[in-house]
Amino acid sequence: MLGFLLSLSGNSPPSEGSAVDRLLEPARRGDEQARDDLIRQYTPLVLRVGSQVSGRYLQVGRDEEVSIGMIALNEAIDRFDSDRGASFISFAEMVIKRRLIDYYRRQKSRSEVPMSELESEDDEGNVLQHVEQREAISRFSQEREADDRKSEIVRYAKRLAEFSIRFSELAEICPKHEDARERAIEAARLVARNPVFAQHMMAKKELPLKQLEERVGVSRKTLERQRKYIIAVALIMLEDFYHLRQYIAG
Repeated sequence: MLGFLLSLSGNSPPSEGSAVDRLLEPARRGDEQARDDLIRQYTPLVLRVGSQVSGRYLQVGRDEEVSIGMIALNEAIDRFDSDRGASFISFAEMVIKRRLIDYYRRQKSRSEVPMSELESEDDEGNVLQHVEQREAISRFSQEREADDRKSEIVRYAKRLAEFSIRFSELAEICPKHEDARERAIEAARLVARNPVFAQHMMAKKELPLKQLEERVGVSRKTLERQRKYIIAVALIMLEDFYHLRQYIAG
Protein backbone atom coordinates (compact mmCIF):
# COMPACT_ATOMS: atom_id res chain seq x y z
CA MET A 1 0.00 0.00 0.00
CA LEU A 2 2.82 2.42 0.83
CA GLY A 3 4.37 1.80 -2.56
CA PHE A 4 1.03 2.41 -4.23
CA LEU A 5 0.57 5.74 -2.40
CA LEU A 6 4.06 6.83 -3.31
CA SER A 7 3.50 5.92 -6.94
CA LEU A 8 0.31 8.00 -7.02
CA SER A 9 2.16 11.05 -5.78
CA GLY A 10 4.84 10.62 -8.41
CA ASN A 11 7.51 9.86 -5.82
CA SER A 12 9.61 7.41 -7.81
CA PRO A 13 13.34 7.60 -7.05
CA PRO A 14 15.68 8.16 -10.00
CA SER A 15 17.60 5.23 -11.40
CA GLU A 16 21.18 4.75 -10.28
CA GLY A 17 23.69 6.40 -12.60
CA SER A 18 23.03 9.65 -14.37
CA ALA A 19 22.19 11.91 -11.44
CA VAL A 20 24.97 10.48 -9.27
CA ASP A 21 27.59 10.59 -12.04
CA ARG A 22 26.72 14.14 -12.97
CA LEU A 23 26.07 15.71 -9.57
CA LEU A 24 27.80 13.77 -6.80
CA GLU A 25 31.40 14.87 -7.29
CA PRO A 26 30.54 18.56 -7.87
CA ALA A 27 28.37 18.43 -4.73
CA ARG A 28 31.23 16.96 -2.70
CA ARG A 29 33.57 19.69 -3.99
CA GLY A 30 31.26 22.43 -2.70
CA ASP A 31 28.86 23.04 -5.58
CA GLU A 32 25.71 23.92 -3.60
CA GLN A 33 23.48 23.87 -6.69
CA ALA A 34 24.63 20.35 -7.53
CA ARG A 35 23.98 19.27 -3.94
CA ASP A 36 20.49 20.81 -3.96
CA ASP A 37 19.68 19.12 -7.28
CA LEU A 38 20.91 15.77 -5.99
CA ILE A 39 18.90 16.03 -2.78
CA ARG A 40 15.79 17.06 -4.71
CA GLN A 41 16.10 14.13 -7.12
CA TYR A 42 16.60 11.65 -4.28
CA THR A 43 13.84 13.00 -2.01
CA PRO A 44 11.57 10.11 -3.18
CA LEU A 45 14.23 7.73 -1.80
CA VAL A 46 13.97 9.44 1.58
CA LEU A 47 10.17 9.09 1.52
CA ARG A 48 10.33 5.43 0.52
CA VAL A 49 12.89 4.39 3.14
CA GLY A 50 11.25 6.54 5.80
CA SER A 51 7.85 5.01 5.08
CA GLN A 52 9.31 1.50 5.24
CA VAL A 53 11.02 2.15 8.56
CA SER A 54 8.13 3.99 10.21
CA GLY A 55 5.41 1.79 8.75
CA ARG A 56 3.30 4.73 7.61
CA TYR A 57 3.03 7.10 4.67
CA LEU A 58 5.23 10.18 5.15
CA GLN A 59 4.71 13.64 3.73
CA VAL A 60 7.22 16.42 3.18
CA GLY A 61 6.54 19.31 5.56
CA ARG A 62 4.45 17.23 7.92
CA ASP A 63 6.60 14.44 9.30
CA GLU A 64 9.80 14.88 11.30
CA GLU A 65 11.12 11.64 9.81
CA VAL A 66 11.38 13.35 6.42
CA SER A 67 13.65 16.05 7.87
CA ILE A 68 15.80 13.40 9.55
CA GLY A 69 16.00 11.52 6.25
CA MET A 70 17.00 14.64 4.33
CA ILE A 71 19.85 15.30 6.74
CA ALA A 72 20.90 11.66 6.38
CA LEU A 73 20.85 11.96 2.59
CA ASN A 74 23.09 15.00 2.82
CA GLU A 75 25.40 13.01 5.07
CA ALA A 76 25.43 10.14 2.57
CA ILE A 77 26.58 12.51 -0.18
CA ASP A 78 29.60 13.49 1.93
CA ARG A 79 30.46 9.97 3.10
CA PHE A 80 29.88 7.91 -0.04
CA ASP A 81 32.93 6.02 -1.27
CA SER A 82 32.46 4.25 -4.61
CA ASP A 83 35.67 2.27 -4.04
CA ARG A 84 33.93 0.23 -1.34
CA GLY A 85 31.72 -1.38 -3.96
CA ALA A 86 28.29 -0.27 -2.78
CA SER A 87 26.01 1.82 -4.98
CA PHE A 88 25.06 5.29 -3.83
CA ILE A 89 21.39 4.31 -3.47
CA SER A 90 22.15 1.32 -1.22
CA PHE A 91 24.57 3.39 0.85
CA ALA A 92 22.09 6.27 1.18
CA GLU A 93 19.35 3.82 2.20
CA MET A 94 21.59 2.48 4.96
CA VAL A 95 22.45 5.95 6.27
CA ILE A 96 18.82 7.12 6.18
CA LYS A 97 17.64 4.00 7.99
CA ARG A 98 20.38 4.31 10.61
CA ARG A 99 19.60 7.97 11.35
CA LEU A 100 15.89 7.22 11.64
CA ILE A 101 16.62 4.43 14.11
CA ASP A 102 18.83 6.85 16.06
CA TYR A 103 15.87 9.24 16.09
CA TYR A 104 13.54 6.53 17.43
CA ARG A 105 16.18 5.59 20.00
CA ARG A 106 16.20 9.13 21.36
CA GLN A 107 12.40 9.30 21.38
CA LYS A 108 12.13 5.99 23.19
CA SER A 109 15.06 6.50 25.57
CA ARG A 110 12.84 5.65 28.56
CA SER A 111 11.36 2.54 27.00
CA GLU A 112 11.88 -0.86 28.53
CA VAL A 113 13.28 -2.06 25.18
CA PRO A 114 17.12 -1.75 25.18
CA MET A 115 17.88 1.08 22.82
CA SER A 116 21.19 -0.53 21.84
CA GLU A 117 19.15 -3.23 20.11
CA LEU A 118 17.08 -1.07 17.78
CA GLU A 119 19.05 -1.32 14.54
CA SER A 120 19.33 -4.39 12.37
CA GLU A 121 22.96 -3.71 11.46
CA ASP A 122 25.02 -0.56 11.33
CA ASP A 123 27.98 0.31 9.14
CA GLU A 124 30.39 -0.81 11.90
CA GLY A 125 28.95 -4.31 11.65
CA ASN A 126 27.14 -4.37 15.01
CA VAL A 127 24.47 -7.08 15.14
CA LEU A 128 21.08 -5.73 16.16
CA GLN A 129 17.74 -7.25 17.10
CA HIS A 130 14.91 -7.15 14.53
CA VAL A 131 12.09 -7.96 16.96
CA GLU A 132 12.95 -5.18 19.39
CA GLN A 133 13.39 -2.80 16.48
CA ARG A 134 9.95 -3.52 15.09
CA GLU A 135 8.29 -3.35 18.50
CA ALA A 136 9.92 -0.05 19.47
CA ILE A 137 9.16 1.59 16.14
CA SER A 138 5.61 0.26 16.20
CA ARG A 139 4.98 1.67 19.66
CA PHE A 140 6.50 5.01 18.78
CA SER A 141 4.51 5.21 15.54
CA GLN A 142 1.27 4.43 17.34
CA GLU A 143 1.96 7.06 20.00
CA ARG A 144 2.95 9.61 17.37
CA GLU A 145 -0.18 8.90 15.33
CA ALA A 146 -2.38 9.17 18.42
CA ASP A 147 -0.87 12.56 19.23
CA ASP A 148 -1.32 13.68 15.62
CA ARG A 149 -4.98 12.63 15.68
CA LYS A 150 -5.63 14.52 18.93
CA SER A 151 -3.99 17.66 17.56
CA GLU A 152 -5.93 17.34 14.31
CA ILE A 153 -9.25 17.00 16.15
CA VAL A 154 -8.53 20.15 18.16
CA ARG A 155 -7.81 22.09 14.95
CA TYR A 156 -10.90 20.67 13.30
CA ALA A 157 -13.11 21.61 16.24
CA LYS A 158 -11.85 25.20 16.02
CA ARG A 159 -12.61 25.36 12.29
CA LEU A 160 -16.10 23.94 12.83
CA ALA A 161 -16.79 26.61 15.45
CA GLU A 162 -16.22 29.26 12.80
CA PHE A 163 -19.23 27.79 11.00
CA SER A 164 -21.29 27.63 14.22
CA ILE A 165 -20.92 23.85 14.34
CA ARG A 166 -19.97 22.06 17.56
CA PHE A 167 -17.71 19.05 17.30
CA SER A 168 -19.90 17.28 19.85
CA GLU A 169 -22.94 17.45 17.55
CA LEU A 170 -21.33 15.71 14.56
CA ALA A 171 -22.85 12.35 15.46
CA GLU A 172 -26.29 13.93 15.67
CA ILE A 173 -26.13 15.74 12.32
CA CYS A 174 -24.87 12.72 10.40
CA PRO A 175 -27.65 11.38 8.09
CA LYS A 176 -28.91 8.10 9.49
CA HIS A 177 -29.67 6.42 6.15
CA GLU A 178 -26.75 5.31 4.04
CA ASP A 179 -28.11 6.66 0.75
CA ALA A 180 -28.79 10.07 2.31
CA ARG A 181 -25.30 10.08 3.81
CA GLU A 182 -23.73 9.22 0.46
CA ARG A 183 -25.62 12.05 -1.26
CA ALA A 184 -24.48 14.47 1.43
CA ILE A 185 -20.86 13.37 1.04
CA GLU A 186 -21.16 13.77 -2.72
CA ALA A 187 -22.45 17.31 -2.19
CA ALA A 188 -19.49 18.01 0.10
CA ARG A 189 -17.12 16.58 -2.50
CA LEU A 190 -18.65 18.85 -5.14
CA VAL A 191 -18.09 21.88 -2.90
CA ALA A 192 -14.50 20.87 -2.23
CA ARG A 193 -13.70 20.30 -5.90
CA ASN A 194 -15.34 23.47 -7.21
CA PRO A 195 -13.21 26.57 -6.40
CA VAL A 196 -16.22 28.90 -6.72
CA PHE A 197 -18.34 26.80 -4.35
CA ALA A 198 -15.44 26.38 -1.91
CA GLN A 199 -14.73 30.11 -1.88
CA HIS A 200 -18.42 30.85 -1.27
CA MET A 201 -18.49 28.46 1.70
CA MET A 202 -15.26 29.72 3.23
CA ALA A 203 -16.05 33.41 2.79
CA LYS A 204 -19.72 33.43 3.74
CA LYS A 205 -19.69 30.46 6.13
CA GLU A 206 -22.65 28.94 4.28
CA LEU A 207 -23.33 26.58 1.40
CA PRO A 208 -24.10 27.76 -2.15
CA LEU A 209 -27.49 26.07 -1.87
CA LYS A 210 -28.95 27.20 -5.18
CA GLN A 211 -25.98 25.98 -7.22
CA LEU A 212 -25.78 22.73 -5.28
CA GLU A 213 -29.46 22.01 -5.78
CA GLU A 214 -28.94 22.30 -9.53
CA ARG A 215 -25.90 20.04 -9.54
CA VAL A 216 -26.63 17.20 -7.10
CA GLY A 217 -30.31 16.53 -7.75
CA VAL A 218 -31.26 16.98 -4.09
CA SER A 219 -33.97 19.35 -2.92
CA ARG A 220 -33.01 22.60 -1.28
CA LYS A 221 -34.92 21.55 1.82
CA THR A 222 -32.78 18.42 2.12
CA LEU A 223 -29.59 20.38 1.57
CA GLU A 224 -30.58 22.84 4.27
CA ARG A 225 -31.33 19.98 6.65
CA GLN A 226 -27.90 18.44 5.93
CA ARG A 227 -26.09 21.79 5.83
CA LYS A 228 -23.89 21.27 8.88
CA TYR A 229 -22.90 17.75 7.87
CA ILE A 230 -22.01 18.81 4.31
CA ILE A 231 -19.89 21.70 5.61
CA ALA A 232 -18.17 19.46 8.15
CA VAL A 233 -17.20 16.93 5.48
CA ALA A 234 -16.21 19.60 2.96
CA LEU A 235 -13.83 21.14 5.51
CA ILE A 236 -12.05 17.81 5.92
CA MET A 237 -11.68 17.51 2.16
CA LEU A 238 -10.50 21.09 1.70
CA GLU A 239 -7.98 21.38 4.49
CA ASP A 240 -5.05 19.42 5.92
CA PHE A 241 -6.97 16.91 8.02
CA TYR A 242 -5.06 13.82 6.95
CA HIS A 243 -6.33 11.39 9.60
CA LEU A 244 -9.95 12.51 9.53
CA ARG A 245 -10.04 12.25 5.74
CA GLN A 246 -9.44 8.51 5.99
CA TYR A 247 -12.86 8.09 7.61
CA ILE A 248 -14.86 9.75 4.86
CA ALA A 249 -15.02 6.67 2.66
CA GLY A 250 -16.42 4.74 5.61
